[in-house]
Amino acid sequence: MRVQLEGQTLRLRIDEAELAQLLAGTAVENHTRLPDGRIEIQRLCLAARLSWQRNDAVWHIDIPESEVRALSARLPTREGLRFDLPTPHGEMLQVLFDVDVRDSARQRLHKPSKGDAA
Repeated sequence: MRVQLEGQTLRLRIDEAELAQLLAGTAVENHTRLPDGRIEIQRLCLAARLSWQRNDAVWHIDIPESEVRALSARLPTREGLRFDLPTPHGEMLQVLFDVDVRDSARQRLHKPSKGDAA
């Protein structure tokens, strides 16, 4: 999982293998080991509704399963999902979720040719 954080936008991009993991009910995680020894973890799961919780260095991000399944059905696409989470200061944290379009095209659109191994 690729995690990008800029201002009030959190972007989560996964590949097809990670999508399969999510759809099978398994969490997808990103681990970042920092110079001070701390490990920051972003854990993405499917759930009935959007939620976000932080426990120390672990971010628990739940995104709606129904919307991810609908996105999966129309892959490959550059169009991802967008969610807004309110913050205590009245701003929104915009969560963008997408599946790598190049990986999806390779996985879903590749037609075997005579030169491909069987």
